[in-house]
Amino acid sequence: MRFEGKNILLIGGTTGIGLAIAQQLQSEGARVYVASRKTSDAIEELGIEHLELDVLAFDTGFTKALPNELHGFVYCPGSIKLRPFERMSLEDFRQEYELNVLGAIQSIKSVLPLLKKPANASMLLFSTVAVRLGMPFHASIASSKAAVEGLAVSLAAEFASAGIRVNAIAPSLTATPLSQSLLSTPEKVEAANKRHPLGRIGQPEDLAKAAAYLLSDDSSWVTGQVLHLDGGMSTVKIL
Repeated sequence: MRFEGKNILLIGGTTGIGLAIAQQLQSEGARVYVASRKTSDAIEELGIEHLELDVLAFDTGFTKALPNELHGFVYCPGSIKLRPFERMSLEDFRQEYELNVLGAIQSIKSVLPLLKKPANASMLLFSTVAVRLGMPFHASIASSKAAVEGLAVSLAAEFASAGIRVNAIAPSLTATPLSQSLLSTPEKVEAANKRHPLGRIGQPEDLAKAAAYLLSDDSSWVTGQVLHLDGGMSTVKIL
């Protein structure tokens, strides 16, 4: 099993993509820790240790329950607030930046000493297809996630000498509780599927398998990359 004896922390892993990653890692032998505001039935059923953490009101106390070393770290929080630019306030942009960027920064700072202990630790952040592909009503999300991509490649350069790899995944629309309002009818699902060159939206398992690869020693020569898992949306046009 790829993660036997390895400790991995997920920030925000109780539902959707985060939950799928937790399940995938646990199935491959990892000891998984999930830190979020509240747990979920799925996390409890899996027997995964839950640590209370609100990334917008950060408290490093949760780190006391972590082991002495971490082999992997994933920052999962995100939002889908699609609004016209004219209707967005500076506070809307600020909230997105705090959740996606400052939350990641504070989380990384709090566990960095634990990630430095193993010989080959891996960090994974999440961006969005909207950073590369301009999409209407995505101004606050795309701008904050662009900062996440910048953070990932900068930290990859800085932490390489410590043996810590840093990568990001940029998905397109994925079927999760967060995207439920965008996929609330069969017609919406069909339209979303048709927008992707491969003919379907993403599933949490698509992201979980890629995340497991980037967190494992199988990707020991991969760092500073943004992996676009988007059904071809960001690079392919079907004529």
